[in-house]
Amino acid sequence: MAQLINFDRSLQRLQFIFRYCGLTFKSKKLTPIYKLKIRCVYLLNFFWLNSDVLGGICWFIDGIQTGKTFVQLTYIAPCVSFTFLADLKAIFLIHYEDYVCELIENLRELEKNYETENVNIGYNETVVKDNRRGQYVKFLHSVLTISNILSVVLILTFIVSPLILMALKYYQTEEVELMLPFLIIYPFDSHDIRYWPFVYLHQFWSVSVVLLNICAADYLLYICCTYLGVQFRMLQHNIENVVEKKSVLLEHELEELQKKYCQLIKWHQELIRLANMLGFIYAESTLFNFVSSSILICLTGFNVMAMENVAFAVSFLVFLSASLLQIYMICFFGDFLMTSSTEVSDAVYHSKWYYLNVKTGKNLLILQTRAQKPCKLTAFGFADVNLNAFMSILRNAWSYFALLKTVYAPQEY
Repeated sequence: MAQLINFDRSLQRLQFIFRYCGLTFKSKKLTPIYKLKIRCVYLLNFFWLNSDVLGGICWFIDGIQTGKTFVQLTYIAPCVSFTFLADLKAIFLIHYEDYVCELIENLRELEKNYETENVNIGYNETVVKDNRRGQYVKFLHSVLTISNILSVVLILTFIVSPLILMALKYYQTEEVELMLPFLIIYPFDSHDIRYWPFVYLHQFWSVSVVLLNICAADYLLYICCTYLGVQFRMLQHNIENVVEKKSVLLEHELEELQKKYCQLIKWHQELIRLANMLGFIYAESTLFNFVSSSILICLTGFNVMAMENVAFAVSFLVFLSASLLQIYMICFFGDFLMTSSTEVSDAVYHSKWYYLNVKTGKNLLILQTRAQKPCKLTAFGFADVNLNAFMSILRNAWSYFALLKTVYAPQEY
C-alpha cells in the first residue's frame, strides 16, 4: 500500500498545475458539469495566451516590413516557438484525455498490487521493501522541485527585467519610459498609462500559462516513465529470484514455478502495453518538441550573445537553461524507460532457468527475446527519445548557432 501512496503523492504535485491549465487526468471520473468547468478554464487560458501570440506574430511581420534588425526579430521568435509548443502539449493531452486516465489507473493498479503479488509469489519481505524504489521516487520528486524553481525564476526574470530597466532609466534621466516584457502589437497603444498595467498583467499571465502547460505535460511524462521503469526493474528482480538455490526440483515445485513465471510474463505484457500507450499519447507533441528545440536553443543562445542590454540577456540566459533542461529531462526519462525495459532480457539470462522444465524454459526464451526490443517513446516514429537524441539536438543547435555567428558578425549586432 505504501507504493500506492508514493504514486498518488507524485500525482498530487500535478493537481495544482492541471487545475489552472484546465486539464485533467481523471476524465472518466468527472461529472459533465465539472468537466465543463475545466474546459472553460482551458479555453480562457487558450484565448488569453494566443491573443498575445497573434500580436507577437504581427509584430514580427511588421518588423520585417519596417526593416528591424535580426536581433530584434529573434527576440520574439523563441518566445513564439515556446508558446506553440505549450499549446500543442496541452491540446494533445486533451485529445488523448481518456488514454491518460486509463494509463494512470492501470499504473496505480500495478503499484497497488505489487506488494500483494510478491506475497502471493512467496518472496522475501525485503524484496517488497526494496530501497531502490524509494530512490527512484525521491529522484523524481527532486527533478519536479528543481523544474518548479527554474520555472518561477524564468517567469520572474522576464517580468522583472522591464521594471529594472524602467528604474534605471528613471534614475539616469528622471523620465518614466514604460516598457513591457515582450514585443507585441495591440489594437491600442499598450504604452499608454491607462492600458499599460493591464497589458503588463496580461503578458505576465500569458508567460505563466505557457510554463504551466509545458510543466503539466512534461511532469506527467516524467512520472509515468519513472513508475514504468521502476516496475520493469522490480520485474527483473523477481525473475532473477523466483528459483531458490537448489540443484533438484520436484515435480510439484516445477509446476508451481511455471505458474509464477506465467504471472511474471503477464506482468511484462502489461508493462509493454502501458509503455506503448504512453508513447502513443506523446508521439506528436514530442516530434514538434524535437524539431523546435534545436532552433529554439540556437536563437536563444544567439540572443544571449548578441543583446547589449544585460537585463534582457540574463532573461534569455535563464530561458536557454530552461529550454535545455526541458528537452534533456524528456530524453533522460525516455532513456530510463528504454534501458529498464531491455534489462529484463538480462534478468532472464541471470535467472536459474536451467533448473526449470522444457515448457517453462521455452516461455522464458520468448520473454527474453521480446525484452530485447525496447519499450520506448518516439517522436512520432522519426526518432527515439533517449540521450542520443538529446546529443543530436545539441549538435544541430550548435551548427545553427555557428552559422548565425558567422553570418552576423559582432559589429552588425
